[in-house]
Amino acid sequence: MAEVRVGGRRLALAVPQTYYNDSGLAVAALARRHGVDDLARLVVVHDELDLPVGRMQVKEGGGLAGNKGLVSIKAHLHSTDFLRVRIGVGKPPGRMEGADHVLRRPGKAERNELDVVVEEAADAVEAILSDGPEAAMNRFNRRER
Repeated sequence: MAEVRVGGRRLALAVPQTYYNDSGLAVAALARRHGVDDLARLVVVHDELDLPVGRMQVKEGGGLAGNKGLVSIKAHLHSTDFLRVRIGVGKPPGRMEGADHVLRRPGKAERNELDVVVEEAADAVEAILSDGPEAAMNRFNRRER
């Protein structure tokens, strides 16, 4: 966990040390520690099977599409009112399970695309902080890759 300042505003960044499927334990503790009572101030950055590799989308609330990390966060926060920055990893090929797909090492071309989109995701988090979620969605969700 680290705290940084962006445009004079405090931003807490964290990578849970739990298993992904137990992310809610860490997220709930972080929210309590930082006094986050309005979940619209919480941004979760996560992988998304429903987006092609290299695509990114900012989203408010909504369905969890079976993402077990998000399901855990909802269970611990009792809400889906948090913001999400979804990083596309694409659908698993053939009959591969989603968990196997996201845990495998990406190929070089895919890795390059993911490196770029992770940078864009960081920009999206900063835009959410400085300009608000709607402006971030308008800016980042229209991009075609």
